[in-house]
Amino acid sequence: MSVMALSQKKIKKTKIWLISGLLLVLLALVAYTFLYLKHDATMTDVGNRLASPSWEHPMGTDHLGRDVLTRLLLGFRLTVGYSMIALAAAVIIGVPFGLLAGLRGGWLDRVFMRIADGFLAFPDTVIAIVLSGLLGPGIGNLLFAIVLVKWVNYARMVRSTVLTEVQKDYITIARINGLSTFTIMRKHLLPHIIGNVLVLASLDFGKIILLISSLSYIGLGAQPPTPEWGAMLNESRPYFQGNPEMMVYPGLAIVAVVLVANVLGDYLRDKFDVKKEVQP
Repeated sequence: MSVMALSQKKIKKTKIWLISGLLLVLLALVAYTFLYLKHDATMTDVGNRLASPSWEHPMGTDHLGRDVLTRLLLGFRLTVGYSMIALAAAVIIGVPFGLLAGLRGGWLDRVFMRIADGFLAFPDTVIAIVLSGLLGPGIGNLLFAIVLVKWVNYARMVRSTVLTEVQKDYITIARINGLSTFTIMRKHLLPHIIGNVLVLASLDFGKIILLISSLSYIGLGAQPPTPEWGAMLNESRPYFQGNPEMMVYPGLAIVAVVLVANVLGDYLRDKFDVKKEVQP
């Protein structure tokens, strides 16, 4: 492939991720700053149920007379906000644990690997469903289940990177100079893992949104009248034939945010040239 072709391909990728990033920022600005809140998202008005779009209700009303646009905007805050909380918790738990397991080794590493093998024996979705079912319906229990599932991925990836880096001379020199384990992790190892963590987090963000929405859809996550997108889909099921837009709006919102998150994740993966190396 010629240099010009490679350059054009790179420019095209840059445009795609730039547009995706701007779209995500635009959605966030609409949801967080353009406060379309003259309607209460939980206030019912049965006399105005299933109303068609109008100036008063640009996306109409649902089966309880609640403004769909207001609930959709608040749903962005909740669905995306819940996903960011779960993702941040998984990273905060997984990264230090992976650093310690890879750097110290011994019984800590053996215990971690047995835990990781247990979690990796089943798909993330299956484990999250089982844990959510055992803990009971509710967004708090769902987030707890997702964090329990996801932290292992970050710990395992960080451990793999650390096991590669500790074999290099600069880590040996740091140990000879008497640097503490914490200093070695902070000064020498974190710069090597931050790129991988960012890439995995950006790709996981879309997956967590789907997980929260899907489990809320089956009743294990957010509960009515919370305007979470998955819960909105669940409430709209009985009215799909007569008012399909009630399911279309939150469904398109989920697809758009997940698609943008995945595009940004692909860009970061190419930028950092991440190669998935997971050591047993």
